[in-house]
Amino acid sequence: MLEHEPWIRLGCFAGVLLTMMLWEWRSPRRPQHLGRLRRWPHNLLLVVINTLLLRLFFPLAAVGAALLASEHGWGLFNLLAIPFWLKLVLCLLILDLLIYWQHRLFHALPGLWRLHRVHHADLEFDVTTGLRFHPLEILLSMLLKLAAVILLGAPALAVLLFEVLLNATAMFNHGNIKLPKRLDAVLRRVLVTPDMHRVHHSVIPTETDSNFGFNLPWWDRLFGTYQAQPKAGQLGMTIGLTQFRDPAELRLHRLLLQPFHRK
Repeated sequence: MLEHEPWIRLGCFAGVLLTMMLWEWRSPRRPQHLGRLRRWPHNLLLVVINTLLLRLFFPLAAVGAALLASEHGWGLFNLLAIPFWLKLVLCLLILDLLIYWQHRLFHALPGLWRLHRVHHADLEFDVTTGLRFHPLEILLSMLLKLAAVILLGAPALAVLLFEVLLNATAMFNHGNIKLPKRLDAVLRRVLVTPDMHRVHHSVIPTETDSNFGFNLPWWDRLFGTYQAQPKAGQLGMTIGLTQFRDPAELRLHRLLLQPFHRK
């Protein structure tokens, strides 16, 4: 399975992306005022750039780091004599918790926020928003992930499953899709739903600093950052940041330069 890791990633990514695009087309949650052709090419080109940079700077990536840690006996779970399935579950939970706190850190520190605000400056909210991150944030996130994987001694299978799940759920919870209220209420007990995460992309700062979870919703409830709905409602809320309302900021070169903007 691990020898086919790149193809597993690509297959899951393409499958979820196409599914979400079709779902958004068939059952949108909110009307979009900016055409997809003004946003999607630039957001998706960021994915290409980020993928190439990760392969260039981290050819082994997180799965490779896990194999290296296992080979040398590094990390907590390589020292504990517990069943493999338990290692798997614990690693998935701990890595998700680390991503939650990393997300909060990128909001709290001004230098990191300059990188992360590229994700928030999108003027619409759909599946491509979940893929729109500045390359420097992606590289820094990978460094943090590599450190966590080695310190934990996470099994390579757990790392692969976590990365595939995180990528898939990020596309799902950024989807501009309509879910029945009852289904949303049930799902958000175990999974971050689009209505839950959309609050995080509100132009109102107190709402932007809520609902940090990408995959599991429990951390927001546990650490007091959960907000059920935006004040203006799902259809009335404004997406994005007050500093970046010009549609010209949606272009690729502007996204790459945005962290260095004085605003």
